[in-house]
Amino acid sequence: MFNLGKHYDQEYKDYVSKLIVEEGRVAKQVAYELELPYSTVRKWINAYKERTSQGTKREAYVTPSELEKLKKEHEKELQQLREENEILKKAMHIFTKNQA
Repeated sequence: MFNLGKHYDQEYKDYVSKLIVEEGRVAKQVAYELELPYSTVRKWINAYKERTSQGTKREAYVTPSELEKLKKEHEKELQQLREENEILKKAMHIFTKNQA
């Protein structure tokens, strides 16, 4: 009997590659942490680099730094919306007060 090995979907391969290429993680360390053969990870990285250079990038998984960036953007947007809401509340109060 022989072992066919594990099969991973393309999204997972891209996520692992993105951790290394865009996050600056060490390929050997990531391979060790995820219990993957280093040679397999290198193949995924090469394929990922080739696809991204051609502009066919998939965005299924978000890396930790991307998540932090999104969080900061959302917090900034939320703060702006809160400020706008306060301004509108004050304007509403002024206009309803003058009509009475």
